[in-house]
Amino acid sequence: MTNIDELFVAIREGDRAALARAITLIESRRSDDHAMRLELLELCHTDSTDSLRLAVTGAPGVGKSTLIEGLGLNFIENGAKVAVLAIDPSSTRTGGSILGDKTRMTNLSKNESAFIRPSPSSGFLGGVAEMTRETILLCEAAGYNRILIETVGVGQSESSVSQLTDLVLYVAISGAGDSLQGIKRGILETIHVVAVNKNDGSNERASASFAADLRNSLKLLKGSGPAAEVLLTSALTGNGVHELAQTIERLCHSLKDDDSFQSRRLDQRRLWFDDAVNYLLEQRISSDPRLFELKTALKGKIESEGTNPYAAALSLVNAILGS
Repeated sequence: MTNIDELFVAIREGDRAALARAITLIESRRSDDHAMRLELLELCHTDSTDSLRLAVTGAPGVGKSTLIEGLGLNFIENGAKVAVLAIDPSSTRTGGSILGDKTRMTNLSKNESAFIRPSPSSGFLGGVAEMTRETILLCEAAGYNRILIETVGVGQSESSVSQLTDLVLYVAISGAGDSLQGIKRGILETIHVVAVNKNDGSNERASASFAADLRNSLKLLKGSGPAAEVLLTSALTGNGVHELAQTIERLCHSLKDDDSFQSRRLDQRRLWFDDAVNYLLEQRISSDPRLFELKTALKGKIESEGTNPYAAALSLVNAILGS
């Protein structure tokens, strides 16, 4: 039996093994872990206003992991503690994560001021994992003040990652079909910074041209508002990574200065409440054989008898309220 108070004290003291155990508890779907999970979250429920939550998104193969390692080391050099939540595509058979980002961030994972946690998406939409919000709070309770969330890179649904972070960094490369037309509008509207990565060798001219096109297009998209900043980087050589880290820090300070930071955090807590209600209702249904059987039967009636989905949902809700 886990002693939550002792576990929380170990987390606050910077014990990375304790933090890893706590995240495992948070991610557990076992019903008998629910009470401990709630107790742990109550201990670290307060948002850290000193932290920066940064989403790093983009298509697979653009160099997100390598760029994150460079950013993380830059943040650490300036006195920060960095946590990387690397959301892995899940194995369709086991539900487990399949990439293992620690093997791709060797230098960062060895640094005592860094914590890297690969988590399976388990099919959860939005490029994030089911318990990403809760994991962020645990990392902040452990003293990590730069939280980098590497998303799966699955497309337009990744725009929802902006609903749990302060800033969104989009990583792109020239060529390889990564044109402006290939970047979904829903993502573009949430971006604060774009890194045109792999700006090295023979790719430098194409990268500069692509970056210029992006700047012009983003200005048109934003209209009178400030457009996302576009920088050239090479995670391989390190060129531009320090400038990118400085830009992110500057944007974070700007958010905090004009109160939009707190407003954004408050909106995220409201959304978290809505999502938590949906999650807990689903857990209630899954853990009750009678409700689970009713849900399955109602789905069958929708398919075979043409039952109205709204009416079927109302029947299930009434059953939950009466249980």
